[in-house]
Amino acid sequence: MKTPLITPEGLEKLKAELDHLWRVERPETTQKVSWAASLGDRSENADYHYNKKRLREIDRRVLYLRKCIDDLKVVNYSPFQEGKVLFGAWVEIENVKGDHKRFRIVGYDEIFDTKDYISIDSPMARALMKKEVGDEAVVKTEAGEFAWRVTKIEYQK
Repeated sequence: MKTPLITPEGLEKLKAELDHLWRVERPETTQKVSWAASLGDRSENADYHYNKKRLREIDRRVLYLRKCIDDLKVVNYSPFQEGKVLFGAWVEIENVKGDHKRFRIVGYDEIFDTKDYISIDSPMARALMKKEVGDEAVVKTEAGEFAWRVTKIEYQK
């Protein structure tokens, strides 16, 4: 089960994707399907089959985005978050080996196409919740337990 939270920037990104799919990609793909269908025999028409498949993918994504956007709760920055790791935080951590990581804790729908975002539902994010600078978090994964110390917490305002 994924936590239905999203940052304001994440919501705007999803809305922009929905708008692009609906206003640009879907009409273009529909036009290509119509053109390919007009060529006659569809059984061996690669353009027709590819674009029909693409149209189904677009429709599936549009349906998902519409439902998802309606169900998500936007979490705006609030001064009460300062000093603690909460949703939307940029967090810097280090371990005893001196390894450093920096990432932002966001909603599941925001983690794709970004290397420095992690889901609020990940073991790392769950272990870090409500920690403060200097606190240690033990992250439990299938590979074992790992200790990280919080070195910095920032929020986009």
